[in-house]
Amino acid sequence: MSDNSFGARDTLRVSDRDLEYFRLDALQSQYDVARLPFSLKILLENLLRTEGNGSVTKEDVEKIARWDAGAEPSQEIAFSPARVLLQDFTGVPCVVDLAAMRDAMADLGGDPAKINPLVPVELVIDHSVQVDSFGLADSFRINAEREFERNQERYAFLRWGQQAFENFAAVPPDTGIVHQVNIEYLARVVFEKDGVAYPDTLVGTDSHTTMVNGLGVLGWGVGGIEAEAAMLGQPMSMLLPQVIGFKLSGALPEGATATDLVLTVTQMLRAKGVVGRFVEFFGPGVSALPIADRATIGNMSPEFGSTCAIFPIDAETLRYLEFTGRPKQQLELVEAYSRAQGLWHDESTEEPSYTDMVELDLGEVVPSIAGPKRPQDRVALTEAQERFREALLEHAPEVMTMVDEASAESFPSSDPPATNGGGDHGDSAAPAGSPAGGSGVPTTLAGQKVPVRLADGVETDLEHGRVVIAAITSCTNTSNPSVMIGAGLLAKKAVEKGLQRKPWVKTSLAPGSKVVTEYYERSGLNEYLDELGFNLVGYGCTTCIGNSGPLPEEISAAVDEGDLAVVSVLSGNRNFEGRINPDVKMNYLASPPLVVAYALAGTMDIDLVNDPIGQDRNGDDVFLRDIWPSEHEVAETVQDAVQADMFRKSYGEVFEGDERWRSLEVPTGDRFAWDPDSTYVRRPTFFEGLTPDPAPLDDIRGARVLAKLGDSVTTDHISPAGSIKRDGPAGAYLQEHAVKPKDFNSYGSRRGNHEVMMRGTFANIRLRNQLAPGTEGGVTRHLPDGAAMSIYDAAMKYAQEGVPLVVLGGKEYGSGSSRDWAAKGTTLLGVRAVIAESFERIHRSNLVGMGVLPLQFADGENAESLGLTGEEEFEILGVAEPLNAGEAPPRDVTVRAGGTEFRARVRIDTPKEALYFRNGGILPFVLRQLNA
Repeated sequence: MSDNSFGARDTLRVSDRDLEYFRLDALQSQYDVARLPFSLKILLENLLRTEGNGSVTKEDVEKIARWDAGAEPSQEIAFSPARVLLQDFTGVPCVVDLAAMRDAMADLGGDPAKINPLVPVELVIDHSVQVDSFGLADSFRINAEREFERNQERYAFLRWGQQAFENFAAVPPDTGIVHQVNIEYLARVVFEKDGVAYPDTLVGTDSHTTMVNGLGVLGWGVGGIEAEAAMLGQPMSMLLPQVIGFKLSGALPEGATATDLVLTVTQMLRAKGVVGRFVEFFGPGVSALPIADRATIGNMSPEFGSTCAIFPIDAETLRYLEFTGRPKQQLELVEAYSRAQGLWHDESTEEPSYTDMVELDLGEVVPSIAGPKRPQDRVALTEAQERFREALLEHAPEVMTMVDEASAESFPSSDPPATNGGGDHGDSAAPAGSPAGGSGVPTTLAGQKVPVRLADGVETDLEHGRVVIAAITSCTNTSNPSVMIGAGLLAKKAVEKGLQRKPWVKTSLAPGSKVVTEYYERSGLNEYLDELGFNLVGYGCTTCIGNSGPLPEEISAAVDEGDLAVVSVLSGNRNFEGRINPDVKMNYLASPPLVVAYALAGTMDIDLVNDPIGQDRNGDDVFLRDIWPSEHEVAETVQDAVQADMFRKSYGEVFEGDERWRSLEVPTGDRFAWDPDSTYVRRPTFFEGLTPDPAPLDDIRGARVLAKLGDSVTTDHISPAGSIKRDGPAGAYLQEHAVKPKDFNSYGSRRGNHEVMMRGTFANIRLRNQLAPGTEGGVTRHLPDGAAMSIYDAAMKYAQEGVPLVVLGGKEYGSGSSRDWAAKGTTLLGVRAVIAESFERIHRSNLVGMGVLPLQFADGENAESLGLTGEEEFEILGVAEPLNAGEAPPRDVTVRAGGTEFRARVRIDTPKEALYFRNGGILPFVLRQLNA
């Protein structure tokens, strides 16, 4: 119970009920809390309600009340989320760790039953389905059956967890994508528990947890390690953030979609620089955006780097909650509470104080795509072909010699190719209307063509730029009826004109919930999507996370034979290189209608605005404008086809599952019976030898560099993800345990096995380790002998030699998804410290949470400027002594590398993080706390 130092506890009358709540305006006489941003009001309520819990004091409440919009973040607060959201890839290791913590607690002589979620934990199994079958009427059944064959062991473990742990519920597979299920069903907006009303807040083990920000729910992605601590009642230590206001005005123009809007917002905010900040949307344009559009923007928060991207609660929020089947009592609570707390937004709402502002007139948004390897690299559709050709030069420089004679004079062969270094094409590429060949870009791609005979006997050929994957997938857009209906209407018009997808395109439709297929069937649009090969393949996060499945063998062989730079187009949020499919070098994000359009065109080397997309039955040209549905058509179809009863029907028995789920053989008991032969679920080694008190820390001496990496190394590069290579360390391990390559499954499905995951850490096929120049993948050199070997093998050899390890990185180290195994694998390989130019928020926190020291080069310095080759021996001095004494870590420490000495900033940012690091990580700290 709160200390209630500010007299904020009061009674709220909601219909015929009296609920307790903590009034924000109780502080108004001392502090101008009415002008606080919406998101900080939610944090303020959180601290008012939890004051006196051992982590929150009266002074902490005042930190928020006195928030200085322009101050650099330095004030630490302890945030207690109302619930935790998991998906199965990241959720399985959470449950594995909880099970292992019960064992460790028993080993310490404590009570294993203390290891139990203390807040509601909801897990949605959505990351395991893979697109093995596509383009068939029964593709969904085939993929679902394969999913259960591969993952039966994991699913039985999760069902055990559902029975063994209190406050834990699992949504079975083949139901929906976690974030869509969250906004359509799980989100409360306002909680009511034990007679107390308070805002719905959460953390999730998927970075796109921020999708729920569209509903006015404050939440963001964290590592699985932090999520486990939150489950166990640990308040989350965080710095009071700066808040960027994003003012919206106007309305989207005809032809522009929510996807185009979010790609524009992503580009703007990446350019602004919002890493580690809150972003909050306000202004007259907010009311013009339906919740689905807001959720699409919130979803992309990790892509522009902010902690959250939140919208306020308003009449549209209530409309959506009612439409999606929330009970009347909940609607009354949301409205009464948000109005009473000053969380309600309408035309009379006073503009909050913000650190800085960005403005966008929605009327300026144009059709766009983003790629070929970063979500923020937005390209207007009118320039897509030209920018694709620029980017192609990076992957296929030989196209420089494949131009027609007419353009050859416009750029001498000695000119450097205009690749732009894979950077922000949307900002620095040539302006619209410039000659395609004027900057060294070929005007034709008359290059090598590899003939292909497909399984159905069709003969064709492949060349650079062919679209081999067109996927309507991922939470970002499949929750949005307007873009999904738009895709269906475009398919209908295309079929009616006699157009078909190109035969080399692997097409797929993976909606975020069963509601989507309901409204497709009600509108009759599913027939046209099926006709173009966009048959239902599963309800889950497929292509966007690398579960695109293999390309047809003959396509894959042709790509390999010609070393072709082929393309995927997907309606997702992630397009990092090496992520989508190992055969595909270039990946573009696009709205669902554009995904269908590119499947019809079959190539990125086309001007979709001005070139014909195909020919009709009479041989006449068909242009995209001929089949693009109008805003009125989309709105009319949405109104007729999308109905509230669909949500009630789809979520009526959401936790029940199908016969396969219900018939699983599930172990019983409070402690899990680990199978020593399992290759999916193994007891992790993190708690072996854990003592009641932590051992003293030592400075790092005699360390070697395991990997020297460049800028924008993502957690996808670090963490095991996607398919498992037959000849890699993880593949070798599985074969040693009698698993055939065809049964490897993906890294994501084996996240409960640390042996597999540590072997896949730093093994991404696109990782370039500068310590082993000229290589790609998890290759390094063991020092001082210089022998080349896998990163895993080198790490094990260093461990035998007693040599600690460091990793050198560049800017934005650890950007991308919040992958706990990027930190877990790093520590299991023996890495004691990572020295980088800058860190992405979640990964830095996860490193600390696993006992790995994050160090940041001084401003203006990096490995290159200091002359570091990675072949030096490293010493890191000055961290251990103050931490052993229970003091705050030093701000800077001395690093010696060979003959070079420099200062590096310690990125242990809060006192709580110092406690975690002193204990070897969050989980050992929690275990010791509970045991004590």
